[in-house]
Amino acid sequence: MELILAPEILKTYGYTKENVSVKQIGSGLINRTYLLSPLSEDKQYILQHINTSVFKSPEAIANNLKAIADYLTKNYPDYIFIKPILTINGEEMAYINGEYWRMLPFVKDAISLEVISNPKQAYEAAKQFGKLSRLLNQFNVDALEPTIPGFHNLSLRYEQFVLALNQTSKQLKGLAKHEIDFAIDHKYVLDYYNSFIHRNDFPDRVMHHDTKISNVLLDKNTFEGICVIDLDTIMPGKFISDLGDMMRTYLCAFSENETDLSKIRIRVPYFESTVKGYLSEMKNNLTATEKELILFSGKYMIYMQAIRFLTDFLNGDVYYPINYPNQNLDRAKNQFKLLHELFVNEKELQEIIDECL
Repeated sequence: MELILAPEILKTYGYTKENVSVKQIGSGLINRTYLLSPLSEDKQYILQHINTSVFKSPEAIANNLKAIADYLTKNYPDYIFIKPILTINGEEMAYINGEYWRMLPFVKDAISLEVISNPKQAYEAAKQFGKLSRLLNQFNVDALEPTIPGFHNLSLRYEQFVLALNQTSKQLKGLAKHEIDFAIDHKYVLDYYNSFIHRNDFPDRVMHHDTKISNVLLDKNTFEGICVIDLDTIMPGKFISDLGDMMRTYLCAFSENETDLSKIRIRVPYFESTVKGYLSEMKNNLTATEKELILFSGKYMIYMQAIRFLTDFLNGDVYYPINYPNQNLDRAKNQFKLLHELFVNEKELQEIIDECL
């Protein structure tokens, strides 16, 4: 649909409503995204509104991206890193009427997928996320600020779950009894992680933190990976954040919104492609501890997402948007089933990892 943005937003990037067309694009729930097409240029741009309810320090995003872009430009100038375009005043972001905006180059002949439909796509996506981590292997991770503090901190998420459990109503607790028991019974996922957290060879790295298939650009003709996008959550983290989120979102044919739990199965060829794609870039950079935790990364991220959905249900659905009552409970059931499937297939999946290593 055609849209007209506030003139001040366009003006700060040197445009007016008369010399551009604007269309809203994307299906993201966090930031509003627009395709900006100047009438007199053979270029297009992405214009994005930053949701400060989620990203409370937009300056941290801008600082992180600038530091990484400067590093990559100096050391890997051929790598495609989608860095923001400066405003006419040389600023990383525009601050208009109390809101933050940024403009990014639009990559031609590229597509992003909402659904992953074959193992090659899993391989190419995993390879791109692994490539970014490899190129930033020597980058000083301490130079980055957390853009969402505690985002993938399972200890924090479990504490939030316990707090919600102690404060929720008897009715909600009753509806979620099975999932509550499952979450508590599988707390050893957190305990196991904590047994590794202080090892010297379990380093903080530059992580993307949101590695779903829609955050990779693929060549629209060959479907080969081009680069990763949606870089707001790039910040310090453990490698399990990226690889684990790929496992959570690539291995099952259905999303967390599927309510028929019989459909929640692990697609082994997709697992193999994901691991191969990631290790094609990161194999020589991962430490012994990280290699030991490859399969665990999936357990970690799936378990964390499950208890986040469950926590939100117990809190009265205050974080994740829902389309019907109990949807967050259904999402938790879905993710706990996916976690169960990972355990059921563990022997075969670990054999694949061992072969790849």
